[in-house]
This record gives sequence, C-alpha cells and structure tokens, in this order.
Amino acid sequence: MRARGLLASATVALSLIAIQTEAQAEPMDPALERLVRNPACHQLPTSGGLSNVGAWNQMAGECQPDDVAFKRLVNQYGFALAPLALHSARTTGYGGYEISIEGSYTSMDKDADYLVNGTRGSTDPNTNKASIRNNSPDQFAQVYYAKMRKGFPMGLEIAGLLGYMSHTSFMIIGADVSLSLLEGFRRGVMGVLPDLSVGGGVRTITGTPQMQLTTVGLDVKLSKPFTIADSSVFTPYAGWQMVWIFGDSGLIDTTPSTDPNRQCGYVGPNVPGTPGTPLPNRPYDGQPVCNGGSPLDYNNTFVFDAVRLRRQRLIVGGNYRYEMVFFGVHYITDLLDSSAANNNDRDLKGVPKQYTMAFSVGAMF
Repeated sequence: MRARGLLASATVALSLIAIQTEAQAEPMDPALERLVRNPACHQLPTSGGLSNVGAWNQMAGECQPDDVAFKRLVNQYGFALAPLALHSARTTGYGGYEISIEGSYTSMDKDADYLVNGTRGSTDPNTNKASIRNNSPDQFAQVYYAKMRKGFPMGLEIAGLLGYMSHTSFMIIGADVSLSLLEGFRRGVMGVLPDLSVGGGVRTITGTPQMQLTTVGLDVKLSKPFTIADSSVFTPYAGWQMVWIFGDSGLIDTTPSTDPNRQCGYVGPNVPGTPGTPLPNRPYDGQPVCNGGSPLDYNNTFVFDAVRLRRQRLIVGGNYRYEMVFFGVHYITDLLDSSAANNNDRDLKGVPKQYTMAFSVGAMF
C-alpha cells in the first residue's frame, strides 16, 4: 500500500515543479505521467473522444504505472547518453592535452508508443498549450559535448565533459578514464602491434525532475596510427564496450489536473494535533485526514520501478590529425538486441537495435 501521508506532503511541491516544467518543457523531455496501463484513468471522455489528459476519471479506477514502457524509454535514452569513447587507444601523452567538441546522432524507436506517449511533444504557439502526446518524436537523438582530455605518466589519461541533448532540458556531466597498456612502439616486433587500451566513463543528467539517468561504460580498444607526408596522421580504431544503464523516476503525478488535497478536503496528516483526530478505529499513521472527501487521488502519484540494464556495443572509428588539429568519425552499434543483452528480458522483446554516428573536432597540444 502506498504511503499516502508522504504523497500528500509532496503534493504542493510537485504542483509547483509541474507548472515550471510544463512552461519550460522541450519536445523530447520525458512525460512520464502519460505512461499508465489504463489511459482512461486520466482522460475524461468528451464528444470528440478522450481528452483532458491529467484529470482523474474515477470510473476508470486508479492509474496503474506502465513499468515496461518506462523501462523501454530509459533503454532508448540510455544508449544515446552512454559514454562514446570517441578516441583511439593512444593517449595524448605525458603532459599532453586535447580540447574538442563532439556531436552524436543516435537512432530512436520513434514510432513506438512508449516514445510517442512518454515524451512531451510540441507546444501550440498560438495557445501555448502542451500536447497530449508527441506525434513526431525525433528520429535521431542529438547530443553535443565540450570535452577536455589530459595525459599523465604510465599511459593514464582522464577527461571531463559537459553537454546537452537537443530538444530536451537535459544537461549532461561526464568523466572518462583510459589506460593504454600498449602504445608508442615504432620499431621491431612491438612496432607492428596495434595500440591497446582499456577505459571507462560515466554520464549523468540533470534538468528534469521526472527522471534520474546515469550510464557507465567500460571499453577495450585497438588502434594503429599511419603517418601521411610527415605532418598528418590517420588512426583507425575498433573496440568493444559494455554499458550499464541506471534509470529511476521521480515522484510522478499522473493526474496533475486533479488536486488531491481539494478532492479530499485535506485537513492534515493523521497525527496528534490535527483537527478531527484521532480517527475512530485508526491509529496515528500519518495518512491524510479528509473533511468529507476522498483520499483516493493520492494513489495516482507513484514512482516507477527502478531500471537496471546492460548494452553490448561495437565501436569503429577513425581520427585524422594535421599537426595539432584533428577530425574524428565514430560509429557505435548494438552487438546484441536489448532483450538478449539483458538475459532475454521479455519486457524488451521487439525493441530494435540502436546505432550512433558521432563526430569530433578539436586540437591536441
């Protein structure tokens, strides 16, 4: 049974956040209040069909969270926001550093119900009213970063970055670490071998109260530089990456157009000192005390099940450097589909593989 007392105390804060979020919402921001198994619970019927999303329809019962849709939505966002490992196995060298701008474009399951219903959609420019669904989700999630890498002794390198996802309110903070186990040999047998590195990275988002999302990546890469006319270097690389996705929802009010305090006639929590307490045959339990109304709308506020997923990815790319300026191209794709990568999770059956095209431009010093 949900803790109605906690939900009641959070109602005012949620209302203020919802108003602010709605006013500043971007088309691809999450709209988790729509992800319910019984949509009629927050859609009052009119002559034109179901409308007025967010007003509780008591005839349909309490809203039931669609945890499968939430898992699939997190799965899509997670792939797009996972660490890119957009560099070769060779580090910038002891004392060296790199400044770059990166852009990635990740395929999205744009026609899927969980993306259509689970993202905000556009706002009508004439009425300033929000959509009740996103009729045209982005086909590609666009993510842009400003990044700096710094080399240290013994093949160690760290990086920090800051970015955002286009058409969302997401700001992304991340860090990477890489260790080159084999690099820099030029002669003999060792000079024939490619550079080898292991690395890891983390990305987390801020900017939305509806969802917390963090991704962690671990990669192994091989690369080999080829010198061109003494002043240019082309370095192709390939590797494998494991990604872990951690997604959690905030406290989601699925009936934001219905005020549970007003419907309840909220007096206060069921604790000593609240008017009308103690209630007959009930201990002090912190639950809402209603003055002639119903407390049932409090049950329409909930948290989705936590999402913990894995993705296995193939990395292929190349970097062209002329003196200190470089340009890189990067391709990432799923090795396994989402279900197979997560022990044949039935919730992810039929979800298509994703891929990312990424580009970088910058300078090495």
